[in-house]
Amino acid sequence: MQTYTIREISELFSLPASTLRYYESEGLLPNVEKSSSGQRIYTEEHIERLNCINCFKRTGMTIPQLRKFFEYETDEAQHIDAIIRLLEDQEKQVDEKLRQLQKDSAHVHHKVKHYKAIKHALENDLPLPVWEDE
Repeated sequence: MQTYTIREISELFSLPASTLRYYESEGLLPNVEKSSSGQRIYTEEHIERLNCINCFKRTGMTIPQLRKFFEYETDEAQHIDAIIRLLEDQEKQVDEKLRQLQKDSAHVHHKVKHYKAIKHALENDLPLPVWEDE
């Protein structure tokens, strides 16, 4: 079985060791063994869990929501409806963020086009374009 040190996991996920210890204290990273010298020993299961944590965190899931998800996951059959509700709620939030990002991206693209037109006008002694909202 492949094992990893806290430094290796920290580098792999670009997370400070303090965050890994925090996740452990919050119950998000269970069963972290320690060597005889007290060093944490991480396994592939921890890597899989951290991939999940990072994914959910990027979507805006909070630590309490993560904790609840992993609690539910320990007995999926009993909590399947709660798991689905939690994930569907998160899915809605992600979809809304995506819609907003698409609107913001269109606005930025419009601004870039506008300022390129200004640059072109300045370089060619042409009248400056007028901003038009889209």
